[in-house]
Amino acid sequence: MTSPKTSYYAPEGGHPPQTQLLTDRAVFTDAYAVIPKGTMRDIVTSFLPFWEGTRLWVLSRPLSGFAETFSQYIMEVQPGGGSDHPETDAGAEGVLFVVGGEATLTVEGETHVLTEGGYAFLPPATLWTLRNTGSEVLRFHWIRKAYEAVPGLPHPEVIIANEQDIAPTQMPGTDGKWATTRFVDPSDLRHDMHVTVVTFEPGAVIPFAETHVMEHGLYVLEGKAVYRLNQDWVEVEAGDYMWLRAFCPQACYAGGPGRFRYLLYKDVNRHMALRPSGAAQPMPAPRKVSAPAV
Repeated sequence: MTSPKTSYYAPEGGHPPQTQLLTDRAVFTDAYAVIPKGTMRDIVTSFLPFWEGTRLWVLSRPLSGFAETFSQYIMEVQPGGGSDHPETDAGAEGVLFVVGGEATLTVEGETHVLTEGGYAFLPPATLWTLRNTGSEVLRFHWIRKAYEAVPGLPHPEVIIANEQDIAPTQMPGTDGKWATTRFVDPSDLRHDMHVTVVTFEPGAVIPFAETHVMEHGLYVLEGKAVYRLNQDWVEVEAGDYMWLRAFCPQACYAGGPGRFRYLLYKDVNRHMALRPSGAAQPMPAPRKVSAPAV
């Protein structure tokens, strides 16, 4: 049986006509947000220092009281564009995932070409550059997180891969209807975030309300589904983005007719912070010393 062709949705910008109704599916609550593909227009693009021929859509950013661990962009790089100084925060780790075009990525002096489905993990303080040396527009996701170092654990190394070369891991008891493509060994505790591709065959479900400490960014690469977010059932399709804070209940029903696939971020493998970042550790109270008995 031939595997279905993989597709990757990417926004192209532009604006709807003046005759179009305002109605859309965008929603922001205290537990989740849905950012539909129709909101990714020219008027909401951003630009970054040291990037040439490039614009981006910011899908999520650390937001106090909501999701606080990561940011996620969709980058759009014109032929000839790119950056020789892409990351300005030496403490940030990153994942790149290509959804259109071709990226020429140079990491620590070694050059790699990333095509659709291409993945790169870039540890903090890594020297890298990225250029669009092709003739088509390059579009890729860039997920960034402040790396949480642990004494005694070295930083993880650079990873270059393509999802089409990795066999998905089937979820137990699902007959392959629900599977995850992993780029990082889940037992490697050097990593404090995972970015994976999750695939549901038509009719597959998440049959319980996942409720957990991990924050999520879910960008729909292909297909459509009905997603349960907190107490709401929400229709989503290729190009939509779901942004979930910790402990937001979530479930899914992939009704078809084709596969439903999304790019998933989550934070993992670290103790829960017990005080605000940068706060001084409280000093112990002085002990009362009794005078010696005479």
